[in-house]
Amino acid sequence: MTMGLEDHKLKVFCTVAETKSFSKTSEIIHLTQPAVSLQIQALEELYETKLFDRSSSTINLTAAGEILYKYSKDILALYTELGKEIGKITGLIKGSITIGASTTIGNYILPSLILDFKKNHPKIKINVFIKNTQKILELMNSGIIDMGLVEGEISRQKIKSEPFITDELALIVPTAHPWAKKKLISVLDLIKEPFIIREEGSGTRQMIEKYLAGHGISPSDMSIALVFGSTESIKEAVEGGSGVSIVSRWAAKKEVKYGTLKLITFKEEKMMRHFSIIMPKNTVLPYVAEEFLSFVRSYPYAEHL
Repeated sequence: MTMGLEDHKLKVFCTVAETKSFSKTSEIIHLTQPAVSLQIQALEELYETKLFDRSSSTINLTAAGEILYKYSKDILALYTELGKEIGKITGLIKGSITIGASTTIGNYILPSLILDFKKNHPKIKINVFIKNTQKILELMNSGIIDMGLVEGEISRQKIKSEPFITDELALIVPTAHPWAKKKLISVLDLIKEPFIIREEGSGTRQMIEKYLAGHGISPSDMSIALVFGSTESIKEAVEGGSGVSIVSRWAAKKEVKYGTLKLITFKEEKMMRHFSIIMPKNTVLPYVAEEFLSFVRSYPYAEHL
């Protein structure tokens, strides 16, 4: 739903109140900093009072600002509800949604998910940020994304998380590797091989380190050959014989199909994890986001693996 001038001002005001920063607000709302200041100034003139106390190094709400913030949240939630109700009657859902996806999901699952969603909802505009899990959490805390699709369980006070699909992480080796003929391998054998891993902050890396630690292997026991910021680079390095690695089955789907990589399961136990949907707690999701959410929950993922 398109916002009117007044509620746009309120959105700017709430964002400044939440981020305590004019610069962060200008990034989130896509306005210049002077434009953000002008919107706040206009509200201060309207109510003939200061809304922010700028005397200390941080920006805090004044007593009047606190009252305006409380009512603004209710007013903006009502606008969202209004959009939902009208959308139900007209049957035409339009608007935009901003999604954050961690790298494995963003690169290997989200493209077909969005493609199929757009077939049913051609009028909805979808903006996507693909970053590692840590960065997605930062985008959500800043209010830049409506929801996130990430690897692993997220336990944060201001975020609600629900699993939507399970994923197996498995060992990848080039087809010429001596292990390529094996169905299962011991995790302890990894110490013998050059290993290629994702960067710090990656959900995949956290999962691998946790699994290895459970079997008494620390990063210092490993022979880390390379560290990459993307799974694509890791797969190419493994194909080129630079070492072995552990990736999601989703990520290696194409290479396994074309026979350039071999996927091997660990005999100790499978390395399983959840992919989760994350949303800010206590926030009314726009109708568009609700539609996408129910689509994500009911999608037939198994057919695409």
